[in-house]
Amino acid sequence: MNGKTGYVRLPPFAAGQTIGLLGGSFNPPHRGHLLASHLALTRLGLDRVWWLATPGNPLKSSADLAALRARIDAAQALAPGPRVSVTGFESEIGSRYTADTLRYLTRRAPGARFVWIMGADNLAQFHRWRDWREIAARVPILVVDRPGASFSALSSRAAQALARWRRPEHEAGRLAAMRPPAWIFLHGPRSSASSTALRRGRATAPSP
Repeated sequence: MNGKTGYVRLPPFAAGQTIGLLGGSFNPPHRGHLLASHLALTRLGLDRVWWLATPGNPLKSSADLAALRARIDAAQALAPGPRVSVTGFESEIGSRYTADTLRYLTRRAPGARFVWIMGADNLAQFHRWRDWREIAARVPILVVDRPGASFSALSSRAAQALARWRRPEHEAGRLAAMRPPAWIFLHGPRSSASSTALRRGRATAPSP
């Protein structure tokens, strides 16, 4: 996006669209983000996926967090085509918590239908997110399986608390239209890539 503030604006949307929200630091973006987005677009039949580059994760140290613009530029370079948009609008509205972001979006775009997308590793610690029960009650949630995270995710405090609202995978195409709470644990191509591992690799790589 060009311009001083273009990268912190909401992407274009229209009433009736179904939009997946994939939040993260994108520090840096990686193949796991691509796979999660592809699953959401194809299996859920979403119109768009928005990558929400956070100004900072309250559950993580910001010591090695790259500048927001640099992370957005890297995510835009990786994003697969026009159906995936990258935005840092959380910085513009002063939100560091998903619950606040969703409150804003449901007011700002009442005609759109949103689905929150998270990896299984995030479900494992979802109970630590601020107002996590409100998040589950506000939008349907797609949980994408990740290597080594299946058991910890499905046995987690949040998964157990929300177990009665888990829907089978074959209903994935209806998730965006479901009344929350509603969530699906979706299997598909998996990637072990993580931003943390990629940063460590860069730090230990020999100088040219």
